[in-house]
Amino acid sequence: MAPSAMSSGSHWTKSLSDAQPVPYWLDDPGRPRPEPALTAAETCDLLVVGGGYSGLWTALIAKERDPARDVVLVEGREVGWAASGRNGGFCAASLTHGLPNGLARWPGEIHTLERLGARNLDEIERAVARHSLDCDFERTGEIDVATEPYQASELRAWYDELRDRGLDEGVEFLDAEAVRAQVDSPTFRAGLYDRRGVAMLHPAKLVWGLKRACKELGVRVYEHTPALDLKPYGAGMAVRTPYGRIRARRTAAVALGTNIFPNLVRRVRAYTVPVYDYALMTEPLSEDQLASVGWKNRQGLGDSANQFHYFRLSADNRVLWGGYDAVYPYGGRVRSEYDDRPETYAKLAGHFFTCFPQLEGLRFTHAWGGAIDTCSRFSAFFGTAHQGKVAYAAGFTGLGVGATRFGADVMLDLLAGERTERTELEMVRRKPLPFPPEPFAWTGIALTKWSLARADAHGGRRNLWLRTMDRLGLGFDS
Repeated sequence: MAPSAMSSGSHWTKSLSDAQPVPYWLDDPGRPRPEPALTAAETCDLLVVGGGYSGLWTALIAKERDPARDVVLVEGREVGWAASGRNGGFCAASLTHGLPNGLARWPGEIHTLERLGARNLDEIERAVARHSLDCDFERTGEIDVATEPYQASELRAWYDELRDRGLDEGVEFLDAEAVRAQVDSPTFRAGLYDRRGVAMLHPAKLVWGLKRACKELGVRVYEHTPALDLKPYGAGMAVRTPYGRIRARRTAAVALGTNIFPNLVRRVRAYTVPVYDYALMTEPLSEDQLASVGWKNRQGLGDSANQFHYFRLSADNRVLWGGYDAVYPYGGRVRSEYDDRPETYAKLAGHFFTCFPQLEGLRFTHAWGGAIDTCSRFSAFFGTAHQGKVAYAAGFTGLGVGATRFGADVMLDLLAGERTERTELEMVRRKPLPFPPEPFAWTGIALTKWSLARADAHGGRRNLWLRTMDRLGLGFDS
């Protein structure tokens, strides 16, 4: 979907002249004030580290399972300031970073994984209603669109395979005319419409709503309270913070939802690397502009390239347009200066107007980036440490808006020592391969990115490097 020549980039960059380099979702005057930092010693049954989706869902579900459980949550900055408040707001049922990835890795469990994923999304929808989470939740579905002839053929073949395997419920193949009747772009050649498996929402409002719901159930939330280290303390565990310490009794202990940030269990760190993803948000579309695109059913969309775009409408009819560049910083460093990348914004703007030339003249109001915790199998992994007193979930690889709730259930099952349908999954019992140390990680990722771009430019043909990575079950994605 990229413009054929970026020499016209200066034309597209005019649309970025007023764009603020901050996440649209977090740029909200109604943003709640942060909770005070912890400045004393605390004791609890369950300590949750991390105030993104992973941590908030874990704290909320822990209290719903056992209202008498004493739960504390600590966040190093403000809840939702990182990936949970910066993403595209696609809340997918898939637990495996899409059905193709799940089918390739866990074919014997795929029907179970799909069922558990659908149930998880239903539970999110019920939680939105039960706790009055004002997060613009819309069960609109998603269309995977083909923008090249080979992609259209691949989508058709994939749909046929889904039907043969009995995995096509709620999925519809759309030819060029049918997909353009849903959302009109001259670049669209076909589509695969998942009508029920994805919801759209406002990611920051979901975080803020979950924080409020946790507090209402009695969770003590401390912000601007980074967890500095984790050590055994008697029968339980203790976490040190800048101004205090929290002791978690053995009755539940510690759940780590820190994702891309350095895990307090050091051996887990090699399993994830940060990938920086970037997005733009337009000004609201006028009625005529919206009519020129169609989009009456407000689905989320993503294209089928290796270097893919994702795009959707906000509640006030802005278009979020993100993806394509996936940037890995040498050494896997997570730094605020990587959140802003004007060269990627210019590229995305050009791609946007190639996709929707009828929106020429539309302006972008926000442009931002942020780090995603990527693992080599593209989907979350789980585990325990310190004789089962600590549980963790990480590696959601850009699909954590929905899957983190499932991860919260898994962590709580593991801490309770319970054998459940979730904990018996091979996906839960086994980990991905770790990334190698530098300079091998950077070299391998750079070669993979180059190969993926080359495949997109040559009809999807994968070179020897990508075919070898496929056989080993390794990859790089955002």
